[in-house]
Amino acid sequence: MVMEPPTITHQEHKVTVVNGRPVFYDPPELKAAKEKLIGNLYKHRIVEPYKTGVRLITKWCFPKQNHENGEYRITKPDTDNLQKMLKDCMTKVGFWKDDALVASEITEKFWADQPGIYIRIEEL
Repeated sequence: MVMEPPTITHQEHKVTVVNGRPVFYDPPELKAAKEKLIGNLYKHRIVEPYKTGVRLITKWCFPKQNHENGEYRITKPDTDNLQKMLKDCMTKVGFWKDDALVASEITEKFWADQPGIYIRIEEL
């Protein structure tokens, strides 16, 4: 998906207290990032969701700024936090019923001339 990947992650929920109880919510930036991902994923949705274990291969390519094209990005956000939000969005779009089907993951972050999130799914 050619797009500028979000740098806000799933772990950035906010909490407030209502009637003495904690209530978790997504801040506007996180909500916008999820909507952006869902909108882009929807263009690539599949007819029949996966029902067996899968390997999810993901390459996160961020605008290179002052870095070389293809250089690994070794700064935040962490890959596990990026992946959690992506998998939750893929579940909402219908790639699978539950992201527990993802039994294998290969995730990389790069600086790139062409920003985007490149995804490959392989049945196991």
